[in-house]
Amino acid sequence: MKKASRIGEVPETARYTKYYEHDGMLRAYANRAMWLAMIFGVLAMASLGFAIYVRLQPPIVIRVDKDGNASVVGGPHPLGVATFTLSANASSADAAPSVAPTDLEGRAVVRQFLIRYLAYTPDSVDRNLAEALNMMTSNLRAYSMSKLRDEDTVGKIKNDHLIADFEIRSIEHLKGTPWTYTAFGVKEVHRVKNATEATDQIVGRYNVRLVETARSETNPSGLLVAEYGEQQMVGEREAGLLQKSDLDGDRR
Repeated sequence: MKKASRIGEVPETARYTKYYEHDGMLRAYANRAMWLAMIFGVLAMASLGFAIYVRLQPPIVIRVDKDGNASVVGGPHPLGVATFTLSANASSADAAPSVAPTDLEGRAVVRQFLIRYLAYTPDSVDRNLAEALNMMTSNLRAYSMSKLRDEDTVGKIKNDHLIADFEIRSIEHLKGTPWTYTAFGVKEVHRVKNATEATDQIVGRYNVRLVETARSETNPSGLLVAEYGEQQMVGEREAGLLQKSDLDGDRR
């Protein structure tokens, strides 16, 4: 209690810290600020110098030849030429030239087209014909759609409850032509009329000519059907009570 009363009796100005203590704190803060300013100044100058160095570098020039090989012919070190090959399966479509389709891909396109175009049921005819038409060139697609519309092919298939089975026996590449194929197949058409089933069995020859186009996700082979024709070679019709399918027998 006596100590507290004595402090209260000391004048207010005597209770402040000494002047040299305040001066030392101010000098310490000034020194810290100076060092920070010097450090940030050095960093700014280094960044500016690096930006000027990068800006003055010559541009990098890459040359790509017809085989897809790329070589660096310009840049900061023109003597050290780097060569690398661009993959044909790169993510960019323009990264490398597309590879020409093979004969195996051509045969696969012909087989897929004929099965979609000639085999159908009343429920699947719309989908099958649409997929087959999408495999054609634009002019052949327009001609085929006009012919199907004029003959009312889809309506007859649905009204008569037609079911068509198709089996390819062979596919031959026509010599002397790049993408012309001849296929031989058997087509069975089942129809029901007045509770009686009739079966038409047709052995036909099918000529398909393909053309090359750019590969895409919807057309990975890069082939489209440009011409299509069919010729009946042998045909017979059965209308008995018991129907037998040669296609089913062959599959067994």
